[in-house]
Amino acid sequence: MSNPYPDVVIYTDGACETNPGPGGWAALLVCGPQRTTLAGGYRRTTNNRMELLAVIEALRALPEGPRAVRVVSDSKYVTEAVNQRWLEGWAAKGFRKSTGTRENADLWIRLRELLAAHVVTFEWVKGHASHPENEECDRLAVAARKGADLPADTGYEDSDATNIQLGLTLL
Repeated sequence: MSNPYPDVVIYTDGACETNPGPGGWAALLVCGPQRTTLAGGYRRTTNNRMELLAVIEALRALPEGPRAVRVVSDSKYVTEAVNQRWLEGWAAKGFRKSTGTRENADLWIRLRELLAAHVVTFEWVKGHASHPENEECDRLAVAARKGADLPADTGYEDSDATNIQLGLTLL
């Protein structure tokens, strides 16, 4: 039986002027001849958050129904978290690090929910190495972080409130 849903390749990137600082994310979704770009930015965030958000927003943009998705990213933080199954270990520990902190738990929770809806594989590519789609996403992410009147990344700027909202116990 053939897959009734077309395969989708998602290319992503995140960018920050300083870390933390103004940040942007971008994604390019490719499904056959169709190409869709997405991008956004925040006034104060981190590069890792932007790398994660690029994947999240791209998966959110997919039509309902299971899809075979290949995510191509230059972020080992994202690709290895999934490929090495660290994400599942982090989830089992309530996203608490050995130091007791929770880094990007709000985004990891959102990503896990989206991964459950599709068949997703992750591929790492070296950044700034003339990979055309990665370079396109980098340009879009940089442009997004330079935007005027960028909104707050409340998950970063108010991480304690975000943890409470997610039902995560604080120390």
